Amino acid sequence: MRRRIALVTLVVDDYDEAVRFYTDALGFRLAEDAPRPDGSRWVVVEAGPADAATALLLARAKGDAQRARVGDQTGGRVGFFLYTDDFARDHARMLAAGVTFLEAPRHEPYGTVAVFQDLYGNRWDLLQPAAPTA
Repeated sequence: MRRRIALVTLVVDDYDEAVRFYTDALGFRLAEDAPRPDGSRWVVVEAGPADAATALLLARAKGDAQRARVGDQTGGRVGFFLYTDDFARDHARMLAAGVTFLEAPRHEPYGTVAVFQDLYGNRWDLLQPAAPTA
């Protein structure tokens, strides 16, 4: 078995609105949504096919400390990176779905990138890595 980071927790206000955003606006796949005995849910979304990459565990905030982190889990820095093989396609689809981009697409030595925010304000990079040079 090779090792990988399988899940990253993203603290959200509401399971259903988060699932709608990640599946409808970003095109993620709902991998799991199971009730837990304590009244919470185990909600996992994936950007690609099963077992292809790190998935997000959408965890509803409990208590004031966690609620204060919703939308600002990384102190305003880009904290999440969504790689694509077709920047123009995904950028256009996300714009049409109402995703807020904080900048125009730009071309960097490492690829084409634009910062967007999720429904709570967390910052993400949409990134198509540059083709390797020989």
